[in-house]
Amino acid sequence: MDDKIFDQIHDVDLKKTMETSYIDYAMSVIIARALPDVRDGLKPVQRRTLYDMHELGIRYDKPFRKSARIVGDTMGKYHPHGDSSIYDALVVMSQDFKKGLPLVEGHGNFGSIEGDGAAAMRYTEARLHKVTQECYLADLDKDVVDFIPNFDETEKEPEVLPVKVPNLLINGAEGIAVGMATSIPPHNFGEVIDGVIAYMKDPDINTQQMMEYIKGPDFPTGGIVVNKDDLHAIYATGVGKIKVRGKVEIEKVKGGKERLIITEIPYTMIGANIGKFLNDVYGLVESKKTTDIVDISNQSSKEGIRIVIDLKKGADAENLCNLLYKKTRLEDTFGVNMLAVADGRPETMGIVPIIRHHVNFQYELATRKYTTLLAKERQKKEIQEGLIKACDVIDLIIEILRGSKDMKMAKACLVEGITEGIRFKSEVSKRDAEKLHFTERQATAILEMRLYKLIGLEIQALMNDYEKTMKNIQEYSDILENRASMAKVIMKELKAFKKEYAKERRTVIDNVAEVVVEEKPIEEVDVAVMIDRFAYGRVVDMPTFERNKEAAEAESRQIIFCKNTDKLALFTDKGQMHLIKVLDLPFGKFRDKGQPLDNVSNFDASKEESLLIASVAALKDKKLVFATKTSMLKVVDGGEFDVAKRTTAATKLAPDDGLLLVGVLEDQDSIVMQSEKEMFLRIDTAAIPEKKKGAIGVRGMRLADKDLLQAVYLLHTGDSKTVKVKGKDVVLNRLHIGNRDTKGVKK
Repeated sequence: MDDKIFDQIHDVDLKKTMETSYIDYAMSVIIARALPDVRDGLKPVQRRTLYDMHELGIRYDKPFRKSARIVGDTMGKYHPHGDSSIYDALVVMSQDFKKGLPLVEGHGNFGSIEGDGAAAMRYTEARLHKVTQECYLADLDKDVVDFIPNFDETEKEPEVLPVKVPNLLINGAEGIAVGMATSIPPHNFGEVIDGVIAYMKDPDINTQQMMEYIKGPDFPTGGIVVNKDDLHAIYATGVGKIKVRGKVEIEKVKGGKERLIITEIPYTMIGANIGKFLNDVYGLVESKKTTDIVDISNQSSKEGIRIVIDLKKGADAENLCNLLYKKTRLEDTFGVNMLAVADGRPETMGIVPIIRHHVNFQYELATRKYTTLLAKERQKKEIQEGLIKACDVIDLIIEILRGSKDMKMAKACLVEGITEGIRFKSEVSKRDAEKLHFTERQATAILEMRLYKLIGLEIQALMNDYEKTMKNIQEYSDILENRASMAKVIMKELKAFKKEYAKERRTVIDNVAEVVVEEKPIEEVDVAVMIDRFAYGRVVDMPTFERNKEAAEAESRQIIFCKNTDKLALFTDKGQMHLIKVLDLPFGKFRDKGQPLDNVSNFDASKEESLLIASVAALKDKKLVFATKTSMLKVVDGGEFDVAKRTTAATKLAPDDGLLLVGVLEDQDSIVMQSEKEMFLRIDTAAIPEKKKGAIGVRGMRLADKDLLQAVYLLHTGDSKTVKVKGKDVVLNRLHIGNRDTKGVKK
């Protein structure tokens, strides 16, 4: 081994190195992956996909191309981060229910508003929309943006697309970076254009004035924004919460009945949340929160959302509508965080700063565009002036060409007036030739000029083109020299875009009062709660129970008689008490399927064992006895368990201890404790002191070393209970009643 290798080892500050590495990684994710640029409103994957489609010539007036080809080309040239992210971006940019202005036209299955995924990329096709070409990709050939090397420096890609409209506001954005996230709602195309024009006319415009043009978000799914007054603060700071409701229509049907028709949904509901909404409505029916719903069906199609809720006769449709707003996703919150990359760093901006960045970008694009156009027009002017001059002395030029040995000699004569070696008809021609001083570019154009250009009409066309060129030079110079002229040009273009692509607003902006649900009082009836051996519970009324009493007793592990408005207390071996609302259990026919107790409470049958289930109302006037493995006993007043919390500690347990018995006491009761070493002790429950539920209790049986209680039995007056010990029967009710805190007897 080379001894000098250790000289290459240096001490580094691990903390500093980790911080630097993490920051570099975070910024890479923020800038290069997750957040949009404020100038074009696009994430890198979206930008690269659109540019690749542009380069492949997949335009609106060309045939569709396979999505797999687009994805593969984009991944190979510009975005080496996996095909799924590219295809997902392509799909989203084509979905009119997610984007206010779709940028890609899809052909095939590109998913649905109900959360159905797009078909595989090998089955679908795509091409650019016309608006994308005109507003997002135009002028790329006019040096309007900088091009940077791709990941392997084999291609060039635009740093930003020359987008002419505020895409960040029109299509919104969502993304999660390291330690930050962006969530920008889409807005109406026409309103945003009006806002940009208003800013260009008055750069000092404030948020309130801007909102005269941009009223608020315009979601592709429609809906109603109900907190209009909060929008000013949201648009001023870039942060806040927008409350959105679905649109519900009340429709009358035959028989005096009504039904609710949901035609628009909150933007946050699209995808799988539509199915969750339907489940939530089912839940309201099952939990008896409403009894007005007869049926619900999703009749949505490509034409739009249509969810139908049929109501029973006499139902209060308005109140039910409020209930849906209150208890389901039909009213939801859209969290706004208008975060984007501005000047190379992430920044949370209000609506005016976003438009300011966009307008500054437009001035930059226009400056570079018209600088390029002006340079081209000046080159054209130079050539046109040369051709016009050449037409006036065409005979001399023909003489030079005929007298020259090669192209180089003729060009030298036209540019520098060198006549050496050229045969002229006369000295006059030679002297005239020496006076010709065309530019290099003019001479090249003259030498390449075709003879038909000497026709009178062609010369006139050349003169007309020259006049047009001079006019263009004057126009472009004015645009570049006068900001007002440039602004006028930009606004003219924006107005043309608005005329062609603007659509009517879909989302209503309003102030709506908080919904008030008038809950109908629940009719209180006597019920029987049946718990089977699988810890499934169901509820029937007493007449139904009486008709099926024999079957109910045979099939149920426990039957509890109570009111339908009562709560059940479920005590477990872990010392916990879980509350179960009787109303949360299925109520109906005797043979209806029950509901696992796990689903309607915090009880977990896989981790704890149920010891006692009783009505909270019935426990109020009772005493409960608790017994643990370590022989700790206590009596607790049942009224202590009338609590509001869904889960509470029923008793205090020492480490590694567990409950064996929770029982309801009656007069003249006794308990029998059986240890693992076959010791038995029967004591009167009157010997057990009453404690608070938070107490550990007192010792019931004096256990030998490493002995624990195996079982504890509660014996009521007249009970007969027998257990087997080593094949022999032990009759518990015949055991002598001893004293608490004694060793007991061996059996």
